[in-house]
Amino acid sequence: MVRAQVAKRIHCCGGDLSEWLTTHPRSLSRQETQILSELLGPARREQLIEDWQAPTQGPSTLTDDWDYLEASFRLISDFIHDGVTFRQPLSDALDLLAEEAVEHHVDSALELREFLFIEKRLNGNHQHENDPRNSDLAWSIANGKSNPVGCCAIYLLLAVRLDIDVELVDFPHHMLCRIIEDSTPFILDAYDYGALHLQSALRDDAELSSAHRKTLQSSVSSDILLLRLLETLAADLNEANRPEDEAVILSLIQSIQ
Repeated sequence: MVRAQVAKRIHCCGGDLSEWLTTHPRSLSRQETQILSELLGPARREQLIEDWQAPTQGPSTLTDDWDYLEASFRLISDFIHDGVTFRQPLSDALDLLAEEAVEHHVDSALELREFLFIEKRLNGNHQHENDPRNSDLAWSIANGKSNPVGCCAIYLLLAVRLDIDVELVDFPHHMLCRIIEDSTPFILDAYDYGALHLQSALRDDAELSSAHRKTLQSSVSSDILLLRLLETLAADLNEANRPEDEAVILSLIQSIQ
């Protein structure tokens, strides 16, 4: 009965107590953090559904709408966040990372690759690729790791801030990026420490099907990146046995298809 009343009061907090907790310092145990996060879960689900803006004229209207894309990623990040641990909002984290890149005189796709991946500010979360937190881009920036879609998303959002041209390649089960250097197209694997591959060399790989070769030479718009992140997150939530959260994400997928 006590927990039910506490949950009812907590529900009014909008699903996030992290800022309040920083002004009322108290060290929470792992069990306390988990319980509090679970109590905040229903409010986070409601908040995401309430704030989500589905395109009124179909996904084609989202093509390279970077403001909508970032806003959507921010909502997803806030939803996955435990509501207890204090961290920077996604837009602030991206702004600070972009400012740091400017201080390092990053003004090309290759220099951004060096800054982000080679200097290990972000790498693939190979040990826990199915962790739902990989789709929380604010968490990924803070912890320096994500899944293939998340790594590409962060690289792309930084490129947009720095006015650097980067294309998305929707390779099956693995999002990639394309950059052009000296009129030569390269495929960049953000999940594999920013590994670079000549597009022509990959295209001529005898093990690739004709469909995969065609995919490597084509690019997709930002709405596909959002869709892939949501699909990946839904699968990860399913594996983590979080059916209520998975149902919310599946409803968002339906809203943009």
